[in-house]
Amino acid sequence: MDERTLDYEELNGCLSAIMDIGELLLMHGAEVSRVEDTIERLCRAYGFKRADVFTITSSIITTVVTEDGRCLTQTRRIRERVTDLGKVAKANALSRKICAATCSLEDLRTEVRKIWETPKIPTWVNLLMYAVISAALSVFFGGGWLDGLAAALSGTVLFITLQASASLKLNSIIQTMACSALTALTVLLLVRLGIGRQPDKIMIGNIMLVIPGIQFTTALRDMINGDTISGLLNMSEAVLKAISVAMGFAMVLIIVGGG
Repeated sequence: MDERTLDYEELNGCLSAIMDIGELLLMHGAEVSRVEDTIERLCRAYGFKRADVFTITSSIITTVVTEDGRCLTQTRRIRERVTDLGKVAKANALSRKICAATCSLEDLRTEVRKIWETPKIPTWVNLLMYAVISAALSVFFGGGWLDGLAAALSGTVLFITLQASASLKLNSIIQTMACSALTALTVLLLVRLGIGRQPDKIMIGNIMLVIPGIQFTTALRDMINGDTISGLLNMSEAVLKAISVAMGFAMVLIIVGGG
């Protein structure tokens, strides 16, 4: 595609589609350097003379210059971030395909839309994974089989509360703290009912599900790649989430007691 044949609306639309891919990557767990590199490569593939991209965890700013000297700038505000490495992989595959052979603007938009509309993992599968992983981790860290059963039940409660609270659009820190507290109450109740004997081992299985390990790793990668601001922002958020998890469980243990 020769950008010199495009009018302003088409150039703006092309940049917007490229920004959609960058937004998709950043929203679903890609590191900042990958987002910037992808946008720059796509801009060059579509004939822009120069592309300057600045990305942090909550924003993408891209300024491009055309061959005839026209300048365009677009900004995307990222308000929500989740981990979906499947979508990241598909976006990467699409960008490589486009860099090898560009497609029309309409085809690009269609391909991006397909990735956005990729079906999510069924809720029942996520629920089952929360139960199984909670039980496995509880046993792994020294709990008995009965503790594993209690961890599976409390892990189910954790998943349900996280899903229910998500609809309230709460701050992620508050949401994590509240869900952790409700899970801790569930664990203590199960122990008092005779389902499980070691509340600390049970809670470990639940805590590991909400510790932002991937986010922390991404923050370290950002800093290693030289994106210090993004790395610090991401790490700060990860640390705050980890503290909120600990506070949620700790408050219940302090107020109610450890069983």
